[in-house]
Formats: sequence, structure tokens, C-alpha cells
Amino acid sequence: ELLVVLVIVLLVFGPGRLPEMMGNLGKAMREFQKGLREPPEIEKPPESDDPSKTSRET
Repeated sequence: ELLVVLVIVLLVFGPGRLPEMMGNLGKAMREFQKGLREPPEIEKPPESDDPSKTSRET
């Protein structure tokens, strides 16, 4: 099945663009895996600039 898909891709895009597309696919896969390995960045809520409020009032 994979061979059939590769032949169809080759026919649709041609041999000239195939290396470029495979390179882009490889970059995308690396970035995806890198994103899975790294912990997500959690945004902290902005702190109140008003010193008259205590932490219980916010």
C-alpha cells in the first residue's frame, strides 16, 4: 500500500519537487517530536500593580 501511495505522489508532484517535499516533511516531523519532548510553557496571570489590595482581595 505504501508503494502505491509513493507512486501516486511521484506522479502528482514529479521527481523535481519530491526531494524538496521530503525535506520539508522531515523538518516538520523533527519540530513535532521536539514539541512533544519539551514541557509546555505555562503563562502566568499578570500580577496586580495596586499595592493597596492584599492577596485575599484579588
